[in-house]
Amino acid sequence: MAARPMTLIEHITRAQRDFPRATGAFTSLMEGIALATKIISREVNQAGLGELLGLAGRRNVQGEEVARLDDFADDTMVRTLTRTGSVCALASEELAVPIRLPSSPEPGDYAVVFDPLDGSSNIGVAVSVGTIFGVYRRRSARDGLGGPEDLLQSPGQLVAAGYAVYGSSTIFAYTTGRGVHGFTLDPTLGEFLLSHPDIRVPRHGRTISVNVGNRDRWDEPTREVVDAFLDEPGRSLRYVGSLVADAHRTLLEGGLFVYPADERHPRGKLRLLYEAGPLAFLFEQAGGAATDGTRRILELEPGALHDRTPLVLGSAEDVARFDARVKP
Repeated sequence: MAARPMTLIEHITRAQRDFPRATGAFTSLMEGIALATKIISREVNQAGLGELLGLAGRRNVQGEEVARLDDFADDTMVRTLTRTGSVCALASEELAVPIRLPSSPEPGDYAVVFDPLDGSSNIGVAVSVGTIFGVYRRRSARDGLGGPEDLLQSPGQLVAAGYAVYGSSTIFAYTTGRGVHGFTLDPTLGEFLLSHPDIRVPRHGRTISVNVGNRDRWDEPTREVVDAFLDEPGRSLRYVGSLVADAHRTLLEGGLFVYPADERHPRGKLRLLYEAGPLAFLFEQAGGAATDGTRRILELEPGALHDRTPLVLGSAEDVARFDARVKP
């Protein structure tokens, strides 16, 4: 009889043994994130049968219309993470201001940033969506509220990052700076089971993931380099329009995901803290690369919670070639 695959929590607990001074707070935090993604997965998979389809009737801090499932996912992440007791501050793409938590009964040692439901505009047509998260170590004094300094950190300071993609199956991928591992949710057990150990991004891939519908709004160097990549023999254009789904495919198969700046978004559209930063940390841990077209994403410093950035993500060789051709 085949051995049962390792669960996500078993994997995290085993990794914690490498840190003799670990208190269990990080494991509690990751358990909270995993639980939240299970709850969100359940609602996403049943969205067509319930009351969570459609818009919530408001706009978020970026001026975007909010789906009912956005609100549900955001509330689920906030409630679940708050209850872990491991968190001092939370920031979300959907929240105008961060949530700062008191140091009672215990001071939280971590700050968490997250996009609760990436790609939610695709829910109505059953396209894959997901949750993206990043974890920072606390910087503020442990005897008070968590502060902005806990959240406004360079992605290079992340101690953990990952995502859950809700598609034909629900997959949870994460890194703590020691490689990337993927787990598939077994709904009969209610457990994430190890299905993709030690993920490595191929150094070169055939797929280019980019919204060519925005081509006329790109600058000339970007148009030229994207056209050149797509003209190469063996290249294939694939674009879901849900960042977490496109990133997941790129992580496993290699190639490029490209979301450049354009006339409408001269500083880029994707959020540095909630989307680009966590994915960049994860991709580099899997041997891939992530830049804004000129600089590593992990070297960028956020000036505000909702800063945006262009993003080039994928196989190390392909990203390097893209950057070399687009740089002035």
